[in-house]
Amino acid sequence: MSGRGRRAVLPPADFHAPPVLEPGSLVVWVKNKEGRRKSFDFSKLSVVEPMQYSLARLFARQSKGWNSHDSARRYWEGLLAFTRLLSELESAPRDLDELTVAQLKRWRQAKIGTSGGRTNLASMRTLLRLDARLSSGPVSEEIARRVPGARPSKQSFEDDERERVLAIARREFRAAWLRITENHRLLMQWRVGELEEGSREWRIGQVLDHLARTGDVPRTIVPCGSSYATNRRLLGGTSMERTWGRLFLSRRELTSMAVLLTDKFAWNHSLYNRMPAPSPAPSAGESRAVTYQVMTEKRRASGGRWYSSENVTDFGADSAGRLITQALQATAPGRELAAALRPGTDFLMTARTSRPGYTSGDMDRPQPVGWLVFGLSKDDSKSWSRHHLAGGSPFGRLRRTTVTREGRPLQHSQGTHESVYVIPDKRVQRESRDIFAAGAEEALAQAETLVFEGKVDDQADPSHAQTATADCEDPDNSPWPAPGGGCGADFLLCLACTNAHVHPGHHPRLVHLHQQIRSLSDAMDEEAFANRWRSHLLRLEDLERKIGPTAWKGALARVTERDRTVVTLLLEGDLAP
Repeated sequence: MSGRGRRAVLPPADFHAPPVLEPGSLVVWVKNKEGRRKSFDFSKLSVVEPMQYSLARLFARQSKGWNSHDSARRYWEGLLAFTRLLSELESAPRDLDELTVAQLKRWRQAKIGTSGGRTNLASMRTLLRLDARLSSGPVSEEIARRVPGARPSKQSFEDDERERVLAIARREFRAAWLRITENHRLLMQWRVGELEEGSREWRIGQVLDHLARTGDVPRTIVPCGSSYATNRRLLGGTSMERTWGRLFLSRRELTSMAVLLTDKFAWNHSLYNRMPAPSPAPSAGESRAVTYQVMTEKRRASGGRWYSSENVTDFGADSAGRLITQALQATAPGRELAAALRPGTDFLMTARTSRPGYTSGDMDRPQPVGWLVFGLSKDDSKSWSRHHLAGGSPFGRLRRTTVTREGRPLQHSQGTHESVYVIPDKRVQRESRDIFAAGAEEALAQAETLVFEGKVDDQADPSHAQTATADCEDPDNSPWPAPGGGCGADFLLCLACTNAHVHPGHHPRLVHLHQQIRSLSDAMDEEAFANRWRSHLLRLEDLERKIGPTAWKGALARVTERDRTVVTLLLEGDLAP
C-alpha cells in the first residue's frame, strides 16, 4: 500500500530482486525507496582483501533495513574512517577476528570528541556487532560500549539574527514572486486573446508561451555553436530575470522560499525533497479564505509512520497560509511544465536550472526533468549561505527557533522536543530563568502560608478531644463548622486549625503519614498530586521543622500497626466527614 492509500502493483511471478552482494564480489548495491541502486566498492577501502570481504558482508546485511542512499552514505563514511585508522597501525589486522581491544580503544579515542566522530563510532558499532566472531570476549565488550548521543551544536537565532535572515529571504522571494505572477498574468492574457496582436505585450506573451512549453526562451545558434536569446531587445536583456526567470524560480530563489517556509512551519530540510504541492481542502461555503492540505513525508520516522498532513489556512496577509498561496503561484509555471514533460509530477519545490538534465548524484531526490529540478539540496543551502550570509546554512537554526517559539513538537516526538530542542537551547535557558524564579517565589510564598497552625506540646492534655491526627482544644469553635454543630473538617485539616495540639504521642503516626504522602508524589500525576495532597504535605514538613529532625526521625521506630491502619484510612478517604 502506498503512502496515500493506493494498492501497490505486484511484480511479475518470475521476478527476482538483484542480489545486494554478488558471491565473490566486493561491490555492494543499495536500493532506495524509489528503486534506484547505488554501488559501494569495498576494494577501495585501505585494508587487505579478507577484511574488505568481511566488511562488505556486514554492510550488505545491514543495508536490508535502509530506504535511502543517505543511510548507506553515513555507514560508508564510518567504514572509510575506521579502515583508514587500521591502515595506519604498525601491525594492522588482516580480518575482523584479529581486532584487539587496544585497537578499538584507539579508534574510540580518535572519534569520541566530535559529533561526526560519534556518528562514525555508532555506525561501526552496529556493523561489528553483526559479526559472529566478535560476539564474545574482551573485544565484544569493547565494541558494546555505549556511544554518547550527539549533543546539539546549533542554537536558535536571537531576534536580530532571525530578522536579518528573513529580511534577505523575503526580499529575494518577493521579487521573484512579483516577477513570475506578473509574467504569468501576461501569458494568460495572450493565450485567451486579450492582447492587441503585434503590440509589445503581445510579442512578449508569444515568447512567454514558448518559455512555458519548453523551459527556455527562443534562441539563435551562431556558427561557433553558442546561442543567445533571439528576442533579447524585446525582453530587455539576457539576464535570468529578463529571460527564463520570467516564469521560473532560480535555485537560489527557491532556497529563499524554503527559508521562509522553515521559519513559518519548522519543516525538516529533507521534507522539501518529496513534498507535493499543497491542494485546497474542501470548504463549507467559505469564499474569502482557502485552506490547504499539506502532505509531508519523513522517512526516518520510526514504525513506518512516514506520512502526515496538516491544514493551513490563508485568511489574510498575515496568515501562515498566505505564504503557501504565494509559493504555489511562484512555482505554478514550473509545475505545469514538469507535469507536461513527466505526467504525474507535482512537487512544490520546483526550480529552473541553467544546465538541462543536470543531476547532483543524489538519487534520493526526485530526478530532474529537462530544465527543472526538484527539492532542496545541501549544495543549494550552502550556496545561498555563501551568497547572503557569513555563517553556515540557516535551516537548522531556523527550525530550532520556530520549534522553541511554538513550544510544542513539530514533526518529532515529545522526547526529542525536550532533549534535543528545548533543554540544550541557550535562549530557552536564558528566557526560562525568570519563569523559574517566579515559580520558586510563588512556591515559597505558598509554602509560607501552608504551615502547621496549631501548637506543639510536650505532653497530652486530658481536656482535649482526640482526632486521627492531633488533639483538639475546642471542637465546637471550628473554622469548618458542621451543619448540626461541632467540627465538619477532614481530619487532615486538623493540622491547618489553630485548635490543634500535637504531642509526642502523635509523632509516629504523623511521621508515617508524611512518608506515605511523599510516596504518592511518585505515583500520581503532578497536577493531581498538587491539587489533592500538596497542602497537607507542606503542613507536615512545617511540623517536622518545629518538632526537630532528630525527634521526627526517632518517632519512625515507634509506628504501630494501629498507626498504619489509621493512616491508610485517612489516605483512602474513609475517615472524611
